[in-house]
Amino acid sequence: PPSLPLILYGVSAGVSIKDIFIGGIIPGFIILVLMSVWSYIKSGQLHPKINKANKKSLLNKLNNSENALPLQSNNYSSKLNALYGAKWELLIPLIILFGIFSGHAKLVETASFVVIYIFIIETYVYKDLSLKDSLRIITSCLSLIGGVLLIIGIAMGLTSYLVDAQVPMHLLGWVKSTITSKLLFLLILNIFLLFIGCVMDVYSAIIIIVPLIAPLGTHFGINPVHLAIIFISNLELGYITPPVGMNLFLSSYRFNRKMPEIYSSVWPFFIVLLFAVLLITYFPVFTLFFL
Repeated sequence: PPSLPLILYGVSAGVSIKDIFIGGIIPGFIILVLMSVWSYIKSGQLHPKINKANKKSLLNKLNNSENALPLQSNNYSSKLNALYGAKWELLIPLIILFGIFSGHAKLVETASFVVIYIFIIETYVYKDLSLKDSLRIITSCLSLIGGVLLIIGIAMGLTSYLVDAQVPMHLLGWVKSTITSKLLFLLILNIFLLFIGCVMDVYSAIIIIVPLIAPLGTHFGINPVHLAIIFISNLELGYITPPVGMNLFLSSYRFNRKMPEIYSSVWPFFIVLLFAVLLITYFPVFTLFFL
């Protein structure tokens, strides 16, 4: 929480958003731990331990590098100071979680309150924004929201057509006559969602695909919350799946790297995330432990 895809999934599938948030705690922790362990191992291979003799010269080179940020002291006092400096930002997730889980506010009300809170902090505490900047920010947000609404509108139109054409019912009938094993269905579902994650953004995929797979999940006895976590984790994996994962192109553009270099570097992370997705898919206890 407060993952936006999980919120949209809950609204689209009619599943409790609170239950989905709770169901995502352990799967999210699994992904975090696996990625952290791999990153730590890989960083040790790329950057072997530095002895005291060349540590000073290396730090000087880093500090004198044109693109380097100034190095900060790494002790508990500096960490506490950094946390204190970020005190206003650290309150934001707490406000969101309190609004969602306390029952004092709905999602829209919580979002509105957070926007007002951030506006006050940025304008009157940090003074990074002026009132004149508000009009520019609102205009920029309107264009972004308009694009999102256009995508959602087209996706909902396609969803309505699929429902009117009884595509979910035909698909359910075909799956019933073809697939009898729940494990086989989960494997095919993973492959299908992985492909969808490569070619569609998560919000359009939720609106279009969820009405198709929800009846199938019910037929095979898959808990709706478990199905939601399977869906989101597979689409996350699809974002970094070569050769057409959306985040690969964004990374190439942002870090000015060629696509073949991105492809070769992403495979270890893809395998780690794939292992996590398989754990989440075939061991529902990770999702349903707190439910």
